[in-house]
Amino acid sequence: MRKVWVIGGVAAGLGLSFVMLLVVGVYLVAGNLAGGAGGGSVSLAKGAVPAAYSSLVQKWGNLCSALNPALLAAQLYQESGFNPNAKSPAKAEGIAQFIPGTWATHGIDGNGDGVRNVWDPNDAIPSAASYDCQLASYVKDVPGNQSENMLASYNAGAYAVIKYQGVPPYAETKNYVKTITSLEQSFAAPVSRVDPSEQAATAINYAQKKLGTPYLWGGNGTADQGGRFDCSGLTKAAFESAGITLPRVANDQYNAGPHPQRAELLPGDLVFFSDDLTNSRAIRHVGIYVGGGYMIDAPRTGAVIRFDPIDTPDYFGATRVTEDGAKALPTTV
Repeated sequence: MRKVWVIGGVAAGLGLSFVMLLVVGVYLVAGNLAGGAGGGSVSLAKGAVPAAYSSLVQKWGNLCSALNPALLAAQLYQESGFNPNAKSPAKAEGIAQFIPGTWATHGIDGNGDGVRNVWDPNDAIPSAASYDCQLASYVKDVPGNQSENMLASYNAGAYAVIKYQGVPPYAETKNYVKTITSLEQSFAAPVSRVDPSEQAATAINYAQKKLGTPYLWGGNGTADQGGRFDCSGLTKAAFESAGITLPRVANDQYNAGPHPQRAELLPGDLVFFSDDLTNSRAIRHVGIYVGGGYMIDAPRTGAVIRFDPIDTPDYFGATRVTEDGAKALPTTV
């Protein structure tokens, strides 16, 4: 449950007209900010990678020009959800999901202890970066985006990328490349203002219609649950009303798009809360930002969906949900 700092009378003081003004404001701001762009070196978004691995990902993600820390983080998240003990039915092992044959050829002793251990992230993360960069070197003369060609080589083999002079026309490979590059945006610290979501106003409109609805742990708003929600059930339903399918759990919803800074928040951004501000996997609460330092959220058992302030000690960060970002998320991590 989230620790709540309640300001008395918030729901009464902030009427529906206020919310609708914010909904209109989303579109106005979208028009003013659309088309913004920025550049610069890539670093990781705050807490996006568990603290135990962030320095490794930041260091080894800069191993070659085709790779960056956010891209490496996106691969690791897609492969294992940063679980160093992950094992797939295909016998892929560890945080980077190497199959034994590939590990035997490409695994390296990343921490210099004399052992190449696929279960040790200190070896597996450097090995993943090294393998990526080796693949990139094989296809360095192929036209097109070098990072996309590298990812395609990881999925389909460097020969296929060379044969087709770019990402091969295989549905699986094209989807793999799009998935990782979409997830990359979620792990990168933004270097400029992030474009607003076109679906934000619809999500707010849905959530504000649920004000006053009693909280239910595990609630998805179904008829058999009396139309009640928990925090991530509400945000999932709100964005589904806008045509975007989010994961069910709050900490997975954090990876559904880029992360604006506190001063850049716009209505419709998802805002997250955690007792561990260094690890997005520890997130335990989410709400929908409506402006003015407030969100609509389903806070806890015994409470109702309401307005709450976001500037609390457990504020973790925010996500500007994108359709591609949501589609890229693994179904299980």
